[in-house]
Amino acid sequence: MPIDPYILLLLGTVGLAALFPARGTASDVASGASTAAIAFLFFLYGARLSTREAVDGLKHWRLHVTVLACTFVVFPLLGLAARGLVPVFLTHPLYQGLLFLTLVPSTIQSSIAFTSMARGNVPAAICAGSFSSLVGIVVTPLLAASLLGGSGGGFSADSVLKIVLQLLVPFLAGQVLRRWIGAFVARHKKALGLVDRGSILLVVYTAFSEGMVQGIWHQVSPVRLAGLLAVEAVLLAVMLALTWYGAKALRFGREDRIAIQFAGSKKSLASGLPMASVLFGAHASLAVLPLMLFHQMQLMVCAVIAKRRSRDAEARDAEGGAPDPVTAQAPAEASRTAVGTGTRSG
Repeated sequence: MPIDPYILLLLGTVGLAALFPARGTASDVASGASTAAIAFLFFLYGARLSTREAVDGLKHWRLHVTVLACTFVVFPLLGLAARGLVPVFLTHPLYQGLLFLTLVPSTIQSSIAFTSMARGNVPAAICAGSFSSLVGIVVTPLLAASLLGGSGGGFSADSVLKIVLQLLVPFLAGQVLRRWIGAFVARHKKALGLVDRGSILLVVYTAFSEGMVQGIWHQVSPVRLAGLLAVEAVLLAVMLALTWYGAKALRFGREDRIAIQFAGSKKSLASGLPMASVLFGAHASLAVLPLMLFHQMQLMVCAVIAKRRSRDAEARDAEGGAPDPVTAQAPAEASRTAVGTGTRSG
C-alpha cells in the first residue's frame, strides 16, 4: 500500500522540531512566518476556486449536500461518541485532537484522484471537495468553538477574529483578485503547489516546536498511540461503509456513490493544519497528531478500494453490462463542470 511522500516530509519536519525546536526570538520569527504562510495559503485557495464553476456545480445539489452532511454532521457525531473511550483508549488531549479531526473539511486532490481511479463521477468529486473546503473555513471554527470549548486552546472572540483575519479575509481577497491573477495561478500551478506544501511544513514545525518547548509530548505513550490508531481505523471503516451504503439507500448511481464515498470519508490535512495552528496555539502539536495519522491511513485504505472499484468496472464493461440506470439519470451539468474548480488539499 502507498506511503505518501509528503507524510515522510511531515514526519521529518516533526523530527527536526524535536531535535532543534525554535526558542526565544527564533520562536517568534517562526510564529510570524507561520501566520503569514497560513494567510498566503488561503489566498491561493481563493485565487484558484472559480466562483462561476462552483455555482454551476450546485446543480448536482443532492450529492453535495450528502457529502457536506457526512463531513460536518456524521463525522462530528462519531467524534462526540468517541468521548466514551476516554481514558481507556485515549487521553483527553488525544481525544480533543480526534474530535478536531472530525470537524475539518474534506480533501480535494486525493478525492479527485481516487474517484478517477475508481471510474466515478470526477466533476462531482471536484465540486464536492471544493464546497467542503469553502464551507469549512466558516463551519469548522464554529463547530470547534461549540464542541471543544475552552479545553481546545481557549476559544473566544479573539479566536474567531484570528480565523477571520488569517483564513477568511485572505480567501475572499483571492476570490476578488482571481479575475486578474487567476491565469497566472493556473500557469504556475506546480510551483505554487510547492509553496502550499512548504507553508504547511512551516506550520507543522512551529506547532511541534512549541509542543517540545512545553514538554507536552511526554503525554503520549506508545500504548496510547496504538489506541489512537485503532480508534481511527474504526472511524474510517464506519465512514467508508456509511458513505457507500448510505448513498445506495439514497438511490445514487454507482459513479456518484464513488464520489460520495471518497469525498465524504476523508479529512483534509492541508486545511486542518493551518486551522489547528490558529485555534489551538501552543497545544496545536497534539491536536494535529490524530489528523496526520488519519490522513495517511485514509490514503492507504482508499487506494486499495479505488483499485478494486476500477477492476469491478472493467469486469462489468468486459461482460457488456448495461450502465447503472440511476447513474444515467445524473444531471448532465455535473459532467460539464471544469476541472479548474479544484484546489490542492492533501
